[in-house]
Amino acid sequence: MEKAAIPYWRKLQRENFTQIKVLASFLQWPDSFLSQLNLTPRFVLNLPLRLAEKMAKGTLDDPIVRQFVPLKEETVLSQGFVLDPVQDQTFCKTEKLLHKYEGRALLLVTSACAMHCRYCFRQNFPYASQVSGYEKEIEEIRSNPSIEEVILSGGDPLSLTDRDLFLLLDQIERIPQVKRIRFHTRFPIGIPERIDDAFLLGLQKIKKQLFFVIHANHPKELDEEVVSALTKVRCLGIPVLNQAVLLRKVNDDESVLFSLCSSLVDHGILPYYLHQLDPVQGTSHFLVSDERALELISFLQKKLSGFAVPRLVREIPGKCSKSPIIYSFHSKMA
Repeated sequence: MEKAAIPYWRKLQRENFTQIKVLASFLQWPDSFLSQLNLTPRFVLNLPLRLAEKMAKGTLDDPIVRQFVPLKEETVLSQGFVLDPVQDQTFCKTEKLLHKYEGRALLLVTSACAMHCRYCFRQNFPYASQVSGYEKEIEEIRSNPSIEEVILSGGDPLSLTDRDLFLLLDQIERIPQVKRIRFHTRFPIGIPERIDDAFLLGLQKIKKQLFFVIHANHPKELDEEVVSALTKVRCLGIPVLNQAVLLRKVNDDESVLFSLCSSLVDHGILPYYLHQLDPVQGTSHFLVSDERALELISFLQKKLSGFAVPRLVREIPGKCSKSPIIYSFHSKMA
């Protein structure tokens, strides 16, 4: 039998930077920068070439550098910053299924990602890498009539091959009470070629309502190829939304968030959430105060249409949904 051709997007993955010193050479960093880097990170470097090409050379003061390059700052241990800030393991129904919120279940389809974000709240999660298939997860969903929506997360669901991904989707399609399937993915930001003709054809065959939630934090992450790939998804009648994380020295700036939200809506992508940082160990240097976050949202509300302003939220373990962060008149007057 003839061996199946390796998809082009999979070949691009092999070009990811995984060695810090190789990336340092590519970005023309002087040797003096090495003292500011975490050269032996527990959460390893994993960076697509196309994102590295967007980084300003000769500096560490770049919004994409700060999101993906292990800096010495992440070795600082800060009070309140823990290994599992959202307590994912508390809500595990099986090795790969989380059930936090009524009506929705989150399926951790893989531990693999197209890239490693330094602020990832799931970087310490004990993924069930030795457990193949999703039989227990499918049965758990099927046996719970309250679950009407399944969220595919990870890792990143687009890390799966088309064969594995659409076999899983076929299983979910056969569960009568499931009405919606949601993708949570950052893959198109780093490797938009993943949205190829075969993938789009597979999506067309899904009868359940699909939603596509991407993750972009800075306007530099969006370019013509990324937008073109996501437009192909939208043209199938699949809503595309964006969630971002508020990060110090990355997007805690009025003009940056305005540009991000404007660019998204100009291409038919709705800003969904702006998350306050989940306090995972080693990320305190990214923290932005609630007061500053509310200032930024207030600015966006004055400049943009309502549908272009993301909801400012944080994850509080045990709550029945994401918790909105809102301006309190009374607390301001106290």
